[in-house]
Amino acid sequence: MTDLTSKTCTPCRSGVSPMHKDEAETYLADVPGWELDATASRIQRSFSFPDYPATVAFVDKIAALAEQENHHPDVCFGYGSCTVSVQTHKIRGLHENDFILASKISQAAEA
Repeated sequence: MTDLTSKTCTPCRSGVSPMHKDEAETYLADVPGWELDATASRIQRSFSFPDYPATVAFVDKIAALAEQENHHPDVCFGYGSCTVSVQTHKIRGLHENDFILASKISQAAEA
């Protein structure tokens, strides 16, 4: 599989089927730390930070990435922690775009 961070999210239209669990598990290998939910309809990862300002700075990075990719995750954060959940809402499941965004979010966490 190619490096997901080098790809760009593409618009997803209604009628596209979400990926099957087997395909999602293959993509999951390329985004370490992310987990597939029980229904294989979303991926999620939690991140830890030393304090609230560092957490908010990371959330700001996610917001910028989401706008750049036009693909928006669900984000829950508090003091020193942030959990990100990604799925393609339009198809109520997973698409390659979700793994592209997850890869870029992971990269932003390391920066």
